[in-house]
Amino acid sequence: MAIEPPNELVQLQREANMARMQATTREYSAEGWKPWLDAVDAVHAAVSEYAKEHGLSRHEVEKAVKVAARSGEEPPPAT
Repeated sequence: MAIEPPNELVQLQREANMARMQATTREYSAEGWKPWLDAVDAVHAAVSEYAKEHGLSRHEVEKAVKVAARSGEEPPPAT
C-alpha cells in the first residue's frame, strides 16, 4: 500500500530541508543549526502523530514524506 502523505507533512519536510541547506552554507555554530534541529523535531512529531492516527508505520510515513518533499525540489547544482 503506497502512502500519500498530506501536504502539511511534505511542507514541513521541505522547510526542514531548506533549514539544513542554510545551516550547511555557513561555518558551524550551535545557533546556526538550531533552526534545522527544530524543524526536524517538528517533522518527526507530526509524522509520528499522523502514523499513529492512521495505524501506519512511522518509518513508512517518514519515507513517503521525504520522497514527496524531494520530488518537488529542484536538484542541487552539479559540482
